[in-house]
Amino acid sequence: MLYAVTNRAPLRPMEDVVHETLPSVDVIVPCYNEHPDTLAACLASIAAQDFAGRMRVYVVDDGSQNHDALAPVHLAYARDTRFHFIVLPKNVGKRKAQICAIRQSSGDLVLNVDSDTTLAADVVRKLTARMYDPAVGAAMGQLIASNREQSWLTRLIDMEYWLACNEERAAQASFGAVMCCCGPCAMYRRSALKLLLDKYETQYFRGKPSDFGEDRHLTILMLQAGFRTEYVATAIAATVVPDRLGPYLRQQLRWARSTFRDTLLALRLLPHLNSYLTLDVVGQNLGPLLLALSIITELAELATTDAVPWLTPAVIASLTLIRCSTAAVRARDVRFLGFALHTPINIFLVLPVKAYALFTLDNSDWLSRTMTKASLSGLPQTNHRPSACPQDVIPRQTPAVATGVDQLLNRSTPQLVASDSICKGDL
Repeated sequence: MLYAVTNRAPLRPMEDVVHETLPSVDVIVPCYNEHPDTLAACLASIAAQDFAGRMRVYVVDDGSQNHDALAPVHLAYARDTRFHFIVLPKNVGKRKAQICAIRQSSGDLVLNVDSDTTLAADVVRKLTARMYDPAVGAAMGQLIASNREQSWLTRLIDMEYWLACNEERAAQASFGAVMCCCGPCAMYRRSALKLLLDKYETQYFRGKPSDFGEDRHLTILMLQAGFRTEYVATAIAATVVPDRLGPYLRQQLRWARSTFRDTLLALRLLPHLNSYLTLDVVGQNLGPLLLALSIITELAELATTDAVPWLTPAVIASLTLIRCSTAAVRARDVRFLGFALHTPINIFLVLPVKAYALFTLDNSDWLSRTMTKASLSGLPQTNHRPSACPQDVIPRQTPAVATGVDQLLNRSTPQLVASDSICKGDL
């Protein structure tokens, strides 16, 4: 991090730049077995964007088993001409659902948003401002946990996201090469996407289709094509994070497999980037493995000799204290001192998961694509006819809904206004 700060590239102007013609933006929201309330909050936050240019929203139902429960959410936005709904007859995966909407849309910029994510009202405007530089192929916003107060784990994950965004991504952005524009909120240049879409759709690992880690893979493809990738700290997106250790560790397993796979792809890219990024990528991949080896060595010494190993625990404790104290100062939030609790979780749970991921790279199971009973409870049945990749939209009314992320940020919340026209789904 110190290397990144002392060698950072000149900052480029962003939010306050005035342009005569605003680019058009297509917002794509893949949805699979999402809870209706969560999807409603996501769409409400998109509808409330203060972006003055043309914006269209493509919600892709990826063969959800609870599509009848989601139909009232779709109905709420059918009269908003910006919204288009695509219902796939079967589950094809997040990546192919995104591509389906990308190929049917035409905006200058494409914003991918996860269905469990809510955006601050200025996210589209701020990300679009960063994309005015034609050398920029992708830009991501800052992620926070929308359910931060739900449990001790969600509080730790929220701090983990802050550190990942405002240390790791911010340092990488200093060199125009964020190595992963995170899936919950990332904007791409369509002209760049057109060049990369076939490669993005047909990623294979050892002869097998690779379906997860689509955000990291697309980012690497952007960098390989010669585009810059950026981080916009003021474009804030709140996403739902796991509140229990089981789902959290499954998520870490999926992410670790993706990181290891795409690191192999990124190795050929690193010689063309700043040397800091080589250090960063190598450290992210070898660091956890070397830490695990060090701990195993210390345990072996404890088991075979009378000496009590103290060097490794002392170094880990010191580095933890330094990192947490630095984060508390930078964020001006004393709660980051509590992030020290993440260290034993990382050592005794996450590290073994990463080691397991390294030896099971061929496995492409999402491990989380299931539907909860809550997704179906208390909602009326509708005749929402599924279609293939072509459009399928039902006329709907638009309620006034508050955006969750603005409430988190203590901002005023605009309301949705129904349009007189009916979306015909002419994608």
